[in-house]
Amino acid sequence: MFDWSFFLSNTLFLQHFYSSVVNFGMVMKIQFLLFLSIPLFFLSSCERAIEFKLEETTPKLVVEATIENGLPPVITLTKSLDYFSKINVGILANSFVHNSEVYISNGTLTHKLKEYTVTVNGGYNYFYYSIDSSNLVTAFAGQLNKSYSLRIRWEGKEYYATTHIPAITRHIDSVYWKNAPAGNPSEKVAVMLKVTDPPGYGDYIRYFTKRNNEPFYPGLSSVYDDQIIDGTTYNAQVERGVDRNESHPEGYTYFNKGDTVTVKLCNIDKSTFDFWRTMEFTYSSVGNPFSSPTKVISNMSSGALGYFGGYAAQYRTLIIPR
Repeated sequence: MFDWSFFLSNTLFLQHFYSSVVNFGMVMKIQFLLFLSIPLFFLSSCERAIEFKLEETTPKLVVEATIENGLPPVITLTKSLDYFSKINVGILANSFVHNSEVYISNGTLTHKLKEYTVTVNGGYNYFYYSIDSSNLVTAFAGQLNKSYSLRIRWEGKEYYATTHIPAITRHIDSVYWKNAPAGNPSEKVAVMLKVTDPPGYGDYIRYFTKRNNEPFYPGLSSVYDDQIIDGTTYNAQVERGVDRNESHPEGYTYFNKGDTVTVKLCNIDKSTFDFWRTMEFTYSSVGNPFSSPTKVISNMSSGALGYFGGYAAQYRTLIIPR
């Protein structure tokens, strides 16, 4: 029988999802930046000052739902925040959605998830839904080449989404390091991957990095397709993952000598790729009056924000000598 106790009590495992929800607070704020991007752009070209009042909006359900091969599903539910809301862990703690009915199905089994809480750094509680440890008969972990459906009932309304965990096709052949380019401090190194992509377009990936005891963080641009590298073996730098709520100093893409770095490379389906591609483009465009307005593409129904994504993950660890 599968041992669920490890996943339901492992704090290091949950820290990855806590870091995701802190970053995911940016998603909620970006929705309102998108809403305002078009009128603000045109107002900036007018000479006459125009004042307008932003009305309070009805909170929407924000979903970050993931399932990874060999791991149980983890679903975080929050309510969207107003445009001028300041994003911090305290405000996010009050935005969690409780007592929802959350179901996940693999086409054979349907399991009702249970709400859990874990105390994370700073003394804040992080709430999430996962396998109900008191009812393991219908519980399951993610599998490669399998599709999943999600159903959420919140405040009398139902929300649906589907995802697929693909096969692992973008294989990591090796991971290594080399000194950062001239002009960087001598302790800085670039982590490199040698990767083989199979022939045939439609191969999508997302990557994360973990440095020493830090959580996994996605790269600033974390998703890629295979339009350029289809069917080839190539070498690429793995830029250090970032916490999007913090500033990124010069040279943030590099690691340090003495670091232990774990790279998580995931094959993902097209809907997961489209969500993060558009979300990350929007994030990078915030504050740029010349950027084109972009809609963040969600696979959630009924007007919910966020996504349900399947991850076919492989891990490689590199110990960089001092």
